[in-house]
Formats: sequence, structure tokens, C-alpha cells
Amino acid sequence: MSSAPAFKPFNLALIQLGEVGPDKDANLKHAREMIKKAASGNGGAKPKPDLVVLPECFNSLYGHVHFPVYAETIAYTPGQPYDVASSESQSVKMLSAAAKEEGVWLIGGSIPEREVGTGKLYNTATVYSPKGELVAMHRKVHLFDIDIPGKIKFKESENLSAGNTVNQFDTEFARIGLGICYDVRFPELAMTNARRGCHMLIYPSAFNTTTGPLHWELLQRARAVDNQVYFAMCSPARDLNQSYHAWGHSMVVDPMGKVIAETEHEEDIVYAHIDPKVFEEARAGIPVTTQRRFDVYPDVSKGL
Repeated sequence: MSSAPAFKPFNLALIQLGEVGPDKDANLKHAREMIKKAASGNGGAKPKPDLVVLPECFNSLYGHVHFPVYAETIAYTPGQPYDVASSESQSVKMLSAAAKEEGVWLIGGSIPEREVGTGKLYNTATVYSPKGELVAMHRKVHLFDIDIPGKIKFKESENLSAGNTVNQFDTEFARIGLGICYDVRFPELAMTNARRGCHMLIYPSAFNTTTGPLHWELLQRARAVDNQVYFAMCSPARDLNQSYHAWGHSMVVDPMGKVIAETEHEEDIVYAHIDPKVFEEARAGIPVTTQRRFDVYPDVSKGL
């Protein structure tokens, strides 16, 4: 793998999107408006972000019965140029145009994706450069299949297939690793991205009101400290009128495990300044990245 770009200071905005309902056109229109608002630094109140992030399943209702209805064909092949103009995906076209028009890097949350040929469905995140180019994609690797008696039962695998790749992308200011929601519970994915040179990991997500209070902050701080990287998760706003109640609390954590930005559960935009100095000081002061004992245990990032 090529060496990572030099880590430079940058500004981040997480859009905790609300008003997601059954009308995809309305969802995309509102998401576009919020991208514009985020990219303006909330009308100049905040510095213009270099990178903007949307939450998991931002264009549709969240639930396995909804995934087939809202699924779009993307047909992206990593490492190959992608013609957005001829894309069949309504969401990809909107996101590409938004990134280009606002002049920002954009992680387009995730959408249900239908694979060409197989018809398989995936929960898929896409990434766009400030030129509007689709530069990376991540299919959710770990499907959210849980059953907590009396609290919540949810099985993404009833409709979705699992992704099988580890994904990151390079900007002019950092290498960013990708995951989606439930991926955060599996430290191997974060470790592998960190050892591939990622400075920050960003996971569009939608924890619920059962698991959110328990583990939302804990998992992000753990992944940040384990790997001495910045970590962020971007959630939808909570909507009690829908069947799935998101936890919200979109958050950014620094490499020392400190929460540097967070919101509550309503629609909001979280802004954070990402400072390489904290990253460098964490790794110099507590040098776990150079003290790992791969003579005692294996390096999980090898052999991929």
C-alpha cells in the first residue's frame, strides 16, 4: 500500500440528519440543504469544513423491510474512474454534485445498494472528492443481527449481504478509514485501517436507544485509544414517529480518548477541528504503535 499523506490540520462536520421519511426525493433534498448548511460553517459561525459526513441510511427509512425498496445500483469498482453522469444512482448523483458545488470532501453516509448481476443488497457508504469524483466505497462488513430480550430485535441479514473489504481514502490532509455502525464492535477492522496508515476513522452509524446509552461513547473512545487515531460516528437524529429510534449523539474523539465534540439527539451539525499535534503527542508519549509484540501474537492487518 502507498504511504499515507502527511497529516495536516482540518475541519470536520458531522450532519446529524433529521426529517428522514418514506419519500426518498424529500430525504435527498433535505440532505442536500444540510450539506450546504454544514459546508457554509452554519452561515459562517464556524470555519468551513474540509470534510462533511452524513449518517447511516440517510436516504431511506432504517429497517430490513425498507432496504429492498430504497436500494440503488452504484456499480463502482475501486481504483477505476467512475462516470457519475451515467450512474443509475439518484443518491450518488446528488452527493457528487453537492461535494463539487460546496467544494468539500463528502462521506455520503450510507444507502442500501443493489449489486449489478447478483442483485445482492448491501449497506454502502460512498466518498466524494471536492471535484465531485466518487473515490471510495465501503460495504458494511458486520451485519447488525441482535436480539436483546424485551428490548430490541433486529436482523439486517434478512435482506442484506455483508461486505468483505477494508476501505480507506486519501485526502490532501489525512488518510481516513471507513466503517459503518456495527463495524465499530469489531476492533480488528479499526486496527487494520490504523496499521494501514489511517489518521482518523469515520463510521456513519445509527445506534438505537437500547445500545446507544450502553456503548456508543465507550466503543468510540476504545477504538480511538486502542489505535491512537481520531474517531467519529455520525448518527441520524432521533425520530420517535419511526419504528427505529436512533440514539443520536454524533461524536468526535481524539487519539487520547477525549470526546472533543458531541451533540444531543435532535437534528444538528457537529463541528470539530482535527489537530495532528494530539495524534503525534499521543503516539510519542505512549508509544504502543512501536511496542506491539508480533513475536507473541499476530498482526491482524497482515495477510489481507
